[in-house]
Amino acid sequence: MKKFFVASALLASISGTAFAADLPSRVAPPVYAPPVPMFTWTGAYFGINAGYAFDHEGKFTNFGNTAVNTGVISGNRPGSVSRSSDGFTGGGQVGYNFQVPGFGGFGGPGSGIVFGMEADAAYTDLSKSGTYVGNAGGISNFRSGLDFLGTFRGRVGYAFGQFLVYGTGGFAYGGVKDNVTFANAAGVTNYSGVHNKIETGYTYGGGVEYALPTSSFLNFFKSSAVTIKAEYLHYDLGRTNVLLAAAPGSRGSYTSRVSNDGDLARIGLNYKFGSY
Repeated sequence: MKKFFVASALLASISGTAFAADLPSRVAPPVYAPPVPMFTWTGAYFGINAGYAFDHEGKFTNFGNTAVNTGVISGNRPGSVSRSSDGFTGGGQVGYNFQVPGFGGFGGPGSGIVFGMEADAAYTDLSKSGTYVGNAGGISNFRSGLDFLGTFRGRVGYAFGQFLVYGTGGFAYGGVKDNVTFANAAGVTNYSGVHNKIETGYTYGGGVEYALPTSSFLNFFKSSAVTIKAEYLHYDLGRTNVLLAAAPGSRGSYTSRVSNDGDLARIGLNYKFGSY
């Protein structure tokens, strides 16, 4: 009888354990958290920019082209005149960046080398002018302006997550206008010339850019990122020669050589599309 009770108790214990194992677990399952996407600078973008433009001491250097044009030698015409100007610049840009994968060690997750290309065009409010009166009363008027400036540049930099530092350089072009007149002491123009042409050259500079959260109120176009940037560019469109032809009653001609270079300091806003 004693053996019977022991066996019955053992059997009941085993059955209870097996039954408990079949009951549903009271522990809550782990909450699934989707992985946070890693930000990358790879993708196309477009945007706007605005800032401050200023040219260097633009120099008008004058040459008498024939022996009869002795105004520069005698001091009635200036050998050279330096003028500078500054003003507003504003425009837009488009481009594409590619962030090299596998370079995320330095600077933390999402960091790496970034290559890109950018094209932009901007209005520039640059116009310089001056008047010189010679020792014989000759009046020389100079005026030069840059109506717009465009560039096509490569960019290379390093991204520290959502912060990018870059250098840039490439091709530049701009609408250059030069107007030079030489008049006698009575104010009658006897030599004049105009140059109005798109000139080409080069540009270089650098900048910084930061990617804002996609939830930013600036994200009107529902892009994968909105970035803000600040950059500084130097441009050089070379030198232009303005031929000053003689008016009726005058002889020979002059040439005025004008330098066309300057700088831009601006901020911009970009809308990036593609990978987050």
